[in-house]
Amino acid sequence: MSTRPFAHLHCHSHYSLLDGAGAIPKLIARASEHGMNALALTDHGNLHGALEFYRTAKDANINPILGYEAYIAPNSRFEKGGGSMKESSFHLTLLAKNRQGFRNLIKMASAASLEGFYFKPRIDKQLLQDHREGIICLSGCVSSEFNRRILSGHADVSDLEPAMETARWFHEIFGDDYFIEIMNNGVE
Repeated sequence: MSTRPFAHLHCHSHYSLLDGAGAIPKLIARASEHGMNALALTDHGNLHGALEFYRTAKDANINPILGYEAYIAPNSRFEKGGGSMKESSFHLTLLAKNRQGFRNLIKMASAASLEGFYFKPRIDKQLLQDHREGIICLSGCVSSEFNRRILSGHADVSDLEPAMETARWFHEIFGDDYFIEIMNNGVE
């Protein structure tokens, strides 16, 4: 019986302030222990660990997948004010497929810090449209727009149309490079 290769595509390091605790060498060592041939680094709102991650993974013969978990402003990244920290952004996981994708991640992360900072460094859907080339987009964690629309407090969870509308928008932008993210995080 053969096993299929598996790679974590949503992984935070100590560069994800208040969320990730793992040092990059330990993350790579753990992936190697489990026989993974690839691992993604998707720190919150930054690419600070990308170079260290890339080099450490390559040294361990693990394919590094560079990405980041972006904070998406509900409207424009230039709009600041009103609402709580939670309401100021959604989460979205972005992975670079190639060099152009990594360049686009850098452009978005830079714009998030320089133009969109409100509680956190935020991008918006316009930046996603402008810099989508070479990017794989995952719907995101429980704090994503997709999941918040599913969990928006409706008594009838069979009404998934708001979430489907969100998924259709992202699929229109990213095409077959858009995926619904599924994770077992113990939340019930």
